[in-house]
Amino acid sequence: MTGRVLPYDVQGTGPHRALVLHNWFGDRSSFAPLREHLDGAAGSYAFLDCRGYGEAIDADGAYTMEEVAADALAVADDLGWDTFSVVGHSMGGKAAQLMLLDAPDRVRSIVGISPVSAAGFPLDDATWELFAGAAEQPGNRRAIIDNTTGGRYDDAWLSALVDRSLTRSSPTAFRAYLDSWSRTDFHERVRDNPAPVLLVVGAHDPALGAEAMEATWLRWYPNARLTVLPDAGHYAPEETPKAVADAIEAFLSA
Repeated sequence: MTGRVLPYDVQGTGPHRALVLHNWFGDRSSFAPLREHLDGAAGSYAFLDCRGYGEAIDADGAYTMEEVAADALAVADDLGWDTFSVVGHSMGGKAAQLMLLDAPDRVRSIVGISPVSAAGFPLDDATWELFAGAAEQPGNRRAIIDNTTGGRYDDAWLSALVDRSLTRSSPTAFRAYLDSWSRTDFHERVRDNPAPVLLVVGAHDPALGAEAMEATWLRWYPNARLTVLPDAGHYAPEETPKAVADAIEAFLSA
């Protein structure tokens, strides 16, 4: 698949290069709290918008993880980056693995933040309806965010995430990505992949926390390790941004 260079910006000038892929509910602006804690002298981080999100909200496409991976590799080409790591939050973590498969000589390592595995994320019928309905129903988005952060946040915090997701993603893309990140399964292709992997999850994430990582990523990547953040749920880059930044930087500099 041929990718397209989508809107992106680079923070930092350091030697540790990383492409950063956002989650289902947020465009690249969702990393704003995290960015305040990154050391620009140590790393160079390229934050990009997937098609249908942020500055790429009007970009048409198939809205699949394969397309996200191809577009991200096109951004790396645009930057002239021969090798780099990939940081992926939630669905971005699934796309990161396809980048590894598509360009194994270029992707040095993966940082998955509450990342969806290569097997996807099976949903029962009721949960599927909740997630699929979130494309058009703000209340569904709110319920999902509240659940995956352990029900610990007030109305203002939840409303801010819902409002951003509504204004910075297209319903068409939002709905289409769900099929790709939740229902496609390529885990046999990543089994025993030697790439270094850091998994960063929140202790209050009931969906993609430590248990989910142990059943998937940690079985398939022999050089994967897990960090659990005690004060975060599914949205760690916004809940505990300094802890996430510290974990990323320690891993990339090792």
